[in-house]
Amino acid sequence: MAPGFDKIFVYLMHILLLCAAEKHSLYYIYTALSKPVDLPGIYQFTAMAQLDDIQIDYYNSREQRKIPKQTWMKEKLYEDYWEEGTQSRKSKEHWFNVNIDILMKRMRHSESDLHVFQMRTGCEVERWGSEEKFSKGVYEYGYDGENFLSFDDRESQWVAPVHAALPTKSKWDNIPFLNQYTKGYLEKECIELFNELIPVFSAPPDVHMFAKRSTSDKIKLTCMVTGFYPKDTVLFIRKYRTSLPEDETESTGIRPNHDGTFQLCKSVEIQENEKANYDCFVAHRTLKEPIITKWDGNCQDCPPEIDLARIAAVTGAVLVLLITVAGVVVCILKKKGIIGEYSD
Repeated sequence: MAPGFDKIFVYLMHILLLCAAEKHSLYYIYTALSKPVDLPGIYQFTAMAQLDDIQIDYYNSREQRKIPKQTWMKEKLYEDYWEEGTQSRKSKEHWFNVNIDILMKRMRHSESDLHVFQMRTGCEVERWGSEEKFSKGVYEYGYDGENFLSFDDRESQWVAPVHAALPTKSKWDNIPFLNQYTKGYLEKECIELFNELIPVFSAPPDVHMFAKRSTSDKIKLTCMVTGFYPKDTVLFIRKYRTSLPEDETESTGIRPNHDGTFQLCKSVEIQENEKANYDCFVAHRTLKEPIITKWDGNCQDCPPEIDLARIAAVTGAVLVLLITVAGVVVCILKKKGIIGEYSD
């Protein structure tokens, strides 16, 4: 690949990443039980936030503290964030405890039975670089696993799929400010919360290139990219700075890591004695320039190469040394008369 074209290629990869739309979501999920349950890990009230389906914080009615569930949340968000979040969750817990009793009476359910009241609220966002666009808002309630009440963001009104929810729908729809607030929360405040969190979670990729034996005469050359977020990334294995065709490489696809970041591996089989210049080319929206990691030519589990020339040189040197030592020994023995000269 010519140097000029290489720069154009790098530029196009960055444009591709910046123009590609990313889909993100931020949801808050609350669950309240009508009475305590004596089971490990089950609490009368729990709350959590999910960013792109990854749990990022947690609260329960026993600890009554909002705690981070991801390392990056704990390290990068200020202490007041957690204190303010704790107070907010306590208020939500009180609201749910009051309203689950009201709901049970409306449904004419016995207090001796266990019932579940849930709420899910949040938004989905499409993002291009630093720009984002509201895609979808969700504000919904459930009771005993069934849909109870939800907000129609387009029509700015509540939807009641069951008869018991009609009084609440009627009451809330007759408070214009409440519906305006709910719509504003979904379309503006939720996106602001998302924008507060997403830069904290952005992480650049870590790139590794290595080789292992594949068959008797071939090795598998692998590019591993890990620890990056968002998930969209570009990875090529290159030979002499020319990208190998996708049908010649094997890909794992983008996979999640345990910490919410992602990883991607691509591999290609080459001859064991091949000495071409290979590298990994990685572009990601967190990078100002692509990462290019060159293969050092080593194979992790291949037997060491036998250097015949070096062996010959070392062997020759040892023989010369032995001959020299033998000559010195003979001279010493002759001088001491231990070895005489023989003649016929």
